[in-house]
Amino acid sequence: MDTAIIELKDVTWKTGSKELLKSVSWTVRPQEHWALLGLNGSGKTTLLNLINGYIWPTRGSVTVLGHRFGEIDLRELRQSIGWVSSSLQDKLYGADKAQSVVISGKYATIGLYERLTDEDLNRAEVLMRTMGCLHLWDREFRTCSQGEKQKVLIARALMADPKLLILDEPCNGLDLFSREKLLESIRELTRQEETPTLIYVTHHTEEILPVFGHTLLLRKGEVVRQGATGELMNTATLSEFFEAPVRVDNHDERFYVRVP
Repeated sequence: MDTAIIELKDVTWKTGSKELLKSVSWTVRPQEHWALLGLNGSGKTTLLNLINGYIWPTRGSVTVLGHRFGEIDLRELRQSIGWVSSSLQDKLYGADKAQSVVISGKYATIGLYERLTDEDLNRAEVLMRTMGCLHLWDREFRTCSQGEKQKVLIARALMADPKLLILDEPCNGLDLFSREKLLESIRELTRQEETPTLIYVTHHTEEILPVFGHTLLLRKGEVVRQGATGELMNTATLSEFFEAPVRVDNHDERFYVRVP
């Protein structure tokens, strides 16, 4: 059996007297793409910080990409993990050209200080085409729309050839049409060879594309359910999960939740 991409065993994380993660066990295997679903305050960001090694479990074990925490330099491990968050947009230099922002991902820098090589430029072109943002070549990053910036950031994360790519609420702040364009780019990414394992983090069920065949339901720091997405996205399960009556409609394997 291939080595798990993520393996958490009975992980708890406390700050002071408060437990933000409680006995979380989760295994992500190769060739699986997962959605991580939870409302605000559910512990999603804490879980991501744990996977990236920015915080250490109070109890339990964490293994990422075959490396158990405590047996590897976490700075090296992070080089194999891409984490795309809208908060990164504010840290980048707005005057940089889009392709420079993408290439900077290879060096994990804010700004590009290395001489551009033909290999880097060719790689950036391929990634920007895959993400549907090649038309932004030579555009200043600050002139791009929110959705365009997110596509550039995903291409940037891919420059380092990560084995694990975390998309942290990438559609946050996007209008309906920009959201669907971004989701289509993510769908296209999963069709490429050598696509890394994807973790898609959201609190909107309708963003969970069919390519995310597995889902983890996180509430108040605890795993409520996990498994095949199609088996979890139903009225009974999500009403229990949200602790409120909801109705789930399935349209083309996209799941829309509404309050009856």
